[in-house]
Amino acid sequence: MERAAAPLKAARAVGRLVAGGPWIGFGYRAEECRFVVGAADGVRDRAADQDLLLALAIAYFAEAVEGPASDLEATQSDLSALVRHLMGAEPDPARRGLLGEAVDAIDDGLAGDAVAEKLQAARSSRDDAVDPVELLSRNVREIAPGG
Repeated sequence: MERAAAPLKAARAVGRLVAGGPWIGFGYRAEECRFVVGAADGVRDRAADQDLLLALAIAYFAEAVEGPASDLEATQSDLSALVRHLMGAEPDPARRGLLGEAVDAIDDGLAGDAVAEKLQAARSSRDDAVDPVELLSRNVREIAPGG
C-alpha cells in the first residue's frame, strides 16, 4: 500500500505572471519548500531548487508579477521566512552570507528593487541560469499546461 503524500501547508501566492493566469507561489510539504501553481482546476506543486524559489522572491520584490488572490497573498514576512529557509539549507558560506543580506534588506523594509538586487546576487552563477521570470514561466508551463 502506498503512503499518502504529506499535505501541502502554508501555500502563499506571490502573484500571476499574466493577468487572469494561474497564480504562482510556494508552500511546504514535509518540511520541503515547493513551487506551487494555482489554476482554475486546482493547486499543483512540485519540488523546487533554490534558484526557482529565489526567482519567486525576485519576481515579488521586483514587482514583475500581477497581484494574486488576497486570501493567499504572500507578505514580506512570508518571503523573509522563505529566504531564511533557503539560507539554512545553503552549504556555501558566501551564498549563505548573500542570503543573509537579503533577509536583512527584507526585514529592514528596503525598497523592492534593492531587495531584488540582493536576491539576484544570491542566485546561481551557472552559465545556464535564465531570467527569473522566464524560469517561473517555464515551470508554470510544465506544471499547469494551458493554465
